[in-house]
Amino acid sequence: MNERPLDLDSVRAFIRIAELGSFTHAAEAMRTTQAAVSLKLKRLEERLGCRLVERTPRHVRLSAQGAAFLEHARELLQVHDRALTVFAGARQRLTIGISDHVAGPELPALIARMNAQDPQLLIEIRIGSSGDLLQSFDRRQLDTVIVRLQVGRSDGEILAEEKFGWFAAPNWRHRAGEPLPLATMAEPCGVRAMAGQLLDMAGVPWTEIFVGGGVTAVAAAVMAGLGVAALAPRMLPFGAVDVGAKLGLPDLPRLPVLLHSRVKDGRPRDALAALSAAFRSAVRG
Repeated sequence: MNERPLDLDSVRAFIRIAELGSFTHAAEAMRTTQAAVSLKLKRLEERLGCRLVERTPRHVRLSAQGAAFLEHARELLQVHDRALTVFAGARQRLTIGISDHVAGPELPALIARMNAQDPQLLIEIRIGSSGDLLQSFDRRQLDTVIVRLQVGRSDGEILAEEKFGWFAAPNWRHRAGEPLPLATMAEPCGVRAMAGQLLDMAGVPWTEIFVGGGVTAVAAAVMAGLGVAALAPRMLPFGAVDVGAKLGLPDLPRLPVLLHSRVKDGRPRDALAALSAAFRSAVRG
């Protein structure tokens, strides 16, 4: 029997590929190249004597052996990380602000990815409007923010660009001759301002019918049949329909999601890289 130990970096690369379903996203999470990730996986497969990942032009999926090995791989890294914490001292803290228009239903999975990257990192997440979070970031109250593009700012790293639409409940009908009833977020909200400006430019009469303190509340108002909202499809419950074309509403642009961070190295940077890669994967599908 070959007693050569497993390479932990290769095991970590395999876990990232399995979780993110992409060599590209795994490389982003590990802050390395796709070629390096592929090489690590190849070495691990050679060491184990079996193929762990099935590659196709469009998809990456685990083989039967890969699925069986995944849980053991996670346990191996958890034991390794616990052993290191004996000498790690106090926990490091990473404070992240995420825009309510960005923090979708994937948030629990994204937090889990960060925790898997570094279980001993103390993660604090705050949800708010992009404008308020950027102000907190500029005041150094947050280490990192993930927000929508703000007018007047050209800094930040683009994580993804996300499609928006005009969504309503499937049984909702617009009454002819009445202003378009709009469900919006409370001010300040860049998406709210953009939607109003586009409707005004297109000459579409509208009125606010509901103002919510978060996207969850706005989505609930939409599904309750109160009116229409400008939202990203992933933010809505199943069944919501895009009524923009039917009502002749102006096209909504793809809106960028940006990362602003002063975290440059160490364990927090590795966890943030895992979050960024997982977020890109979630938004791009």
